[in-house]
Amino acid sequence: MSNQDNTQNMADDAVTAEMNAFYERADEFIKLANELRTDEVHAGKINASMLYAVARFSAWTAATGFVKGSDYAKEKADIIEHFTKNFERMLSDNIDDYAENFQKYMQIGKQPE
Repeated sequence: MSNQDNTQNMADDAVTAEMNAFYERADEFIKLANELRTDEVHAGKINASMLYAVARFSAWTAATGFVKGSDYAKEKADIIEHFTKNFERMLSDNIDDYAENFQKYMQIGKQPE
């Protein structure tokens, strides 16, 4: 194996580790959302709270790159576009995944245990 191949393998391992960490963090949020569900608090209510939390955290995340609120406000449209495009791509990917695995994910036809 060449030095270049070894370097590429190390880079691939780093990407894989970071992607695994990304999905593990996402799974923790999904786990929390599922734990918050009750007969009175349905998935739609949980989703609304999660969307608000993501919007609030995203606004804070974007703000950390600025020194002045006026500069931050000037970039509002670009910030919204950035987060909206990322959300749209991720939502689209997940809808495709659910469509392809619908029976498995939604447990259609599964007998109660």
